[in-house]
Amino acid sequence: MRTLQLWQEYTREDVHSIFSPETNFTPQRGTWGMHGMIRVPSRPGDWVFFVTYGQAQGEHVFDESITDEGVLSWQSQPAQELEDTIIKELIQHDDRINTIHLFLRTKKGNPYGYFGALGYLTHDGSRQKPVHFQWQLLDWPPAAEFLQRVGLKPLASREVLFQTPAPRAPASLTVESAPAPSSRTRVGVGKETFQNRKSPDYAARDARNRDLGLKGELLVITHEKERLIKAGRSDLAEKIVHVSQIEGDSAGYDIRSYEPDGTHRFIEVKTTRGGAATSFFISPNEIAFSAQNASSYVLFRLYEFDDESGSAKTYMLTGNVASQLSLEPTAYRAKLGVRD
Repeated sequence: MRTLQLWQEYTREDVHSIFSPETNFTPQRGTWGMHGMIRVPSRPGDWVFFVTYGQAQGEHVFDESITDEGVLSWQSQPAQELEDTIIKELIQHDDRINTIHLFLRTKKGNPYGYFGALGYLTHDGSRQKPVHFQWQLLDWPPAAEFLQRVGLKPLASREVLFQTPAPRAPASLTVESAPAPSSRTRVGVGKETFQNRKSPDYAARDARNRDLGLKGELLVITHEKERLIKAGRSDLAEKIVHVSQIEGDSAGYDIRSYEPDGTHRFIEVKTTRGGAATSFFISPNEIAFSAQNASSYVLFRLYEFDDESGSAKTYMLTGNVASQLSLEPTAYRAKLGVRD
C-alpha cells in the first residue's frame, strides 16, 4: 500500500487504499470512484477533495485555480447552498483540528497530485449553487518540478494584477495604533471582493518564513538605535543585542534594548506581510516571558512588510500580552493524569 506524501501523484484507487482500505473500490463508481468531496471514514471533519480543472457536472463547469501564493479558488457541488449543513461545516473548518486533503489534476485521465492540507480563507456570501470558497494551501509552495509534472501554472495574485505599484520608499518602520479587535464570525464577502481579492493566509505562510522574521527584527533594531540616539544615548544604542541570533528562540524574546534611563527593554517581533488585523503565532515561552517581565516587555507587531523596500508598519503591545490578545491553542503536551 502506498503512503501519503506531499507533492506526489496518486490515482483514486491509491487514495482510497490510504484512507479507506477496509472498503471496496470500484473504478468510475461509488464514493471513492466518482465523488469530488469525500469524508474520511471515522474522522468527522476530515475530507478528501478531488479536483480536476475544467471538470463539468451537468451544465455547470467548475472554475478552479491556484495563485502563486497558494490560494485555491474552489466551488462546492452545483446543488449546494449556503445554508446546507456541509457548507456550514466547511465555512467553520479549523485546520488545527481537522484536515482537508487536496488532490488535484489539470487534465482528466491523469493521476492527481497531492497538494497537502487546506485552511479556510473566505467564501462568497452572495452566491450559491455552487458556493465559492478560497482556501490556503498550508504546505505551499511545492518544487517547480512537481508543478511541471502535474501541468500546473499558478495564476498571478489578483492584488498584483490589478494594483498599480506605488513608488518604493526607503526602509522604514511606521508606528501606528493597534487596530480594534475584529469579529471571529465567518460571514463571507461579496462577489466583487471575492473575485478581486485572493489574499493568502499570511500568518500560516509567514510563520514558516525565517528570512521574513529576521528582516523584521533587523528593522526593529534599526528603529531602536535611532530612538536611543535621538534621546542622547548613543552608548546604549551600541549595546543592543540581537538575542534570537545568538541564543535562538529559547530566550522568550528577540532583542534586548534599553530605555534612555538604562533599564532593559525586552522586545519580541512578529512580522507578516498581511494587514494589521492578520493573526500571528506566539509561543507559550514568549507569553510566559511577557508576564514575568511585564514592566519591560514590548511586542512589535510588524505588518504590511514590503520586501522590496524593507519597510513595514507596526503597532506595539507592552506588558503581559496574554491579557491583550485572543489566544487559540495550537498544541498540547500531554501525560497520563486526571484533570483538576
